[in-house]
Amino acid sequence: MNTQATTSPQFYLTAPAPCPYLPGEMERKVFTHLVGPRATEMNDLLTQGGFRRSQNIAYRPACESCRACLSVRIIAGEFKPNRTMRKVEAMNADLVSTAYPAQPSTEQFSLFRRYLDHRHQNGGMSDMSALDFAIMVEDTHVRTKVIEYRSRPREGEDGPGRLMAVALTDVMSDGLSMVYSFFDPELERRSLGTFMVLDHIRRANEMGLPHVYLGYWVRGSRKMGYKIRFQPQEHLLGPGWTRHDATEDVEG
Repeated sequence: MNTQATTSPQFYLTAPAPCPYLPGEMERKVFTHLVGPRATEMNDLLTQGGFRRSQNIAYRPACESCRACLSVRIIAGEFKPNRTMRKVEAMNADLVSTAYPAQPSTEQFSLFRRYLDHRHQNGGMSDMSALDFAIMVEDTHVRTKVIEYRSRPREGEDGPGRLMAVALTDVMSDGLSMVYSFFDPELERRSLGTFMVLDHIRRANEMGLPHVYLGYWVRGSRKMGYKIRFQPQEHLLGPGWTRHDATEDVEG
């Protein structure tokens, strides 16, 4: 029996496709499958090496002519919210966040559909069905949680409060990795996207984990601009993870 074949991941390369972030650029990805008894260990190593997880796939950009995508992780223990972030925390002080096993619900899917229809009508996930959503949540061989953000029930009310936001999050040996998150588009003034990142920083500190992984930041992409606001942070560059807290890069 070839034990090397059963323990070492096999990597594959996708065909070129238009970049969803930078007009005129083409993207390619290298990917591997996260399955088997070593999936959690491999997810940790690959995420630390610049990969992202989607279901049971770990991938990273492998573009021929562009290196704009940079892996970003927040240094949770040193993070201090700025004035705007403190306002966001105060605005959402009435919310309760609870972590559950990675199991989907019809309520989550309903919120997910409203989010896509309002924010990403032409995106690659725009036609996802309830089954697609269930697979996105459940198809994981690593330590994954679904974190729900709900309004605090009023006195005398039965049942949970209104579901306002959801985060799909991997628990790693050195941090929390935010795989995907979505929120009620009618509550845009609450800045729930920012609030979920702040909550993950809080959770990481409570769990004694040094980092919160945000995936890729692309300079010049408005979709990615929010990620650079959480300082200090590290970017994965040629020499390895490198501290980056230059305020001139902050967008918006």
